[in-house]
Amino acid sequence: MFHLVLVHPQIPNNTGAIGRLCVNAGATLHIIKPIAFDIDEKAVRRAGLDYWHKLDLHIWESLDDFFANNPITNNAHFATTKTDKPYFDATFQDGDYIFFGSETAGIPHDILERYKEQNITIPMTKEGRSLNLAISTGIVLYEAIRQNYTLFKEQI
Repeated sequence: MFHLVLVHPQIPNNTGAIGRLCVNAGATLHIIKPIAFDIDEKAVRRAGLDYWHKLDLHIWESLDDFFANNPITNNAHFATTKTDKPYFDATFQDGDYIFFGSETAGIPHDILERYKEQNITIPMTKEGRSLNLAISTGIVLYEAIRQNYTLFKEQI
């Protein structure tokens, strides 16, 4: 139903957990290189448990490679702490792409600027600066599923 896009992920356990999330949510996972670990690393497999072989996984050599092969228009959402628009105010549709940046750098600034109207955030108190990447993907992905639950039910 949905496409989660990880831009330059750095922590193998997060990526493994997100892969597991994607299998259970019927989502495709796109990983944009460079990544800070070997995708076959034990930590990725351990976090993904026995789901990893069921994952619809696409690895892209670069953002340019990804954008050249995936038509991104208003069918995408870009998670960032640099906007005030909460994710629950976004309208998610079947087939949408949901982008998340690396754990330390986020989505590159030029991409956020290019798609400024499609930037979304998870509201947080002033006490923290960000959430764990795997948790963030789960929060936003399940809001997208909630908005499209009739279609999701057909998969379960």
